[in-house]
Amino acid sequence: MSVFREHTPKRRNITTDVSAYGKHRDDLKLDYQNRCGYCNDIDTWRFVWFEIDHFVPKKYLKTISETDYSNLVYSCRSCNNAKRAKWPTGDENKHNESNKGFIDPCDDGYNNQFERLKTGSIRPKTELGEWMYNAMKLYKPQHEIIWNIDLLDQLIEEIETLLDASPNSDIENRLLEAYREFRKYVKNLSNVGH
Repeated sequence: MSVFREHTPKRRNITTDVSAYGKHRDDLKLDYQNRCGYCNDIDTWRFVWFEIDHFVPKKYLKTISETDYSNLVYSCRSCNNAKRAKWPTGDENKHNESNKGFIDPCDDGYNNQFERLKTGSIRPKTELGEWMYNAMKLYKPQHEIIWNIDLLDQLIEEIETLLDASPNSDIENRLLEAYREFRKYVKNLSNVGH
């Protein structure tokens, strides 16, 4: 088992008045470090663009503006479509109740709801985590595949740096193995159609 994610995204206190919430895309991308707030997938390996989710769905907004930065989440299309307007409490100020609902992905408590298996798949750790896991379909295979591609990409970069500094055949063989694994996951990703 390993931690669900290494970094908890933090929204800056952006209060700029904008005409549409989409104007916050670049700031969200920066604050979320190019990762989906819900599943932590990096946007590099997605074939479909990332979207902007309203953490409290627009349907339940009473006092929060539709363009309020503090309610926006940089999200992959899969998580955004799965979450949609699910909001069991029906109250914009109450995010969850009786282990149903959500925790803001910028809250440190969000990380405690999930863990990663060695394969990279996501597993819930709590009852609330299990509710969110099913609501956002975090069991989809693409999350495991993208997690592995991301790790292999980092490994390849590290090996290439080592090889540049000190060329030798052992390091070249490690690099070749990493490339082969990388290609396997990229092919799997195109097969799951995300």
